[in-house]
Amino acid sequence: MQKKKTIYNTFKRDYQLWLLILPAIICVIIFNYIPMYGIQLAFREYDFTAGLTGGEWVGLKYFEQFINSHMFIDLLRNTVVISLTTILIGFPAPIILALLINQIKWKRGKKILQTTVYLPHFISLVVLVGLLNVLLSPNTGIIGLLVTKLGFEELNLLASTKTFVPVYVLSDIWQHVGWNSIIYLAALASVDPQLYDAAKIDGANRWQIIRNVEIPAIIPTIIILLILNMGHIISTGFEKIYLMQNSLNLPVSEVIETYVYKIGIISNQFSYAAAIGLFNTLINFTLLLLMNYIAKRTSKISLW
Repeated sequence: MQKKKTIYNTFKRDYQLWLLILPAIICVIIFNYIPMYGIQLAFREYDFTAGLTGGEWVGLKYFEQFINSHMFIDLLRNTVVISLTTILIGFPAPIILALLINQIKWKRGKKILQTTVYLPHFISLVVLVGLLNVLLSPNTGIIGLLVTKLGFEELNLLASTKTFVPVYVLSDIWQHVGWNSIIYLAALASVDPQLYDAAKIDGANRWQIIRNVEIPAIIPTIIILLILNMGHIISTGFEKIYLMQNSLNLPVSEVIETYVYKIGIISNQFSYAAAIGLFNTLINFTLLLLMNYIAKRTSKISLW
């Protein structure tokens, strides 16, 4: 009874805030929770004539089919390799950029640099992949011609299984590093100026200030974002991978998301595709819970 009363008092006290967030809650319910009804397709033999509620119940048939398929190991390996490489190289990049930008004292130059590194984030993925095709072409691209001049004999960076992952990761970092650094710059802006003054009085140089003042200040932000990133460890995204795919790099570029599209939309195997997608989501959710638990036990910082 007391708990219900406390909840009521909370709503009554902060009703303006709840009204403010109400449209967002409604959108999440409509576009995120209601569609989850379709999860049942992963456990049914989907029948067009019966709709979402029809079809024979087959249980874990499609999960077993996916795990036992010859594509399972390759898809899982490709997805994990691309995701882990992106996290290991791409996650520290905005942190380093934010620390470097924060060291700039010339305000006008700082604003120009920030605007410059933010702009690639607003480039469409279609345009970005088009730029990669133009720049990396072994015959006409600037970078492709440079690689050829270095003695690699017309190496097509987008068609090679050895270079696909580096090209994907580096282009992803280039596009998003500036935008992702914003949250770290916001965290650095909240650092007490007295800490900087105290460090300078103690004779600390710039590196010592970064190590002893700025990095500790953004550690909570780093941990929270790392937890969220670990929740996508076997999710690479669909659009960019699919646009960069071709018959030559397919052995390393075929990931779970693109396979789900090809199985579900192109081949019309909706139940099988739903099972693969649900399997991917459950693994990500499990990793998110695990990372959150580890962070909470080791650093007392977590999402909940």
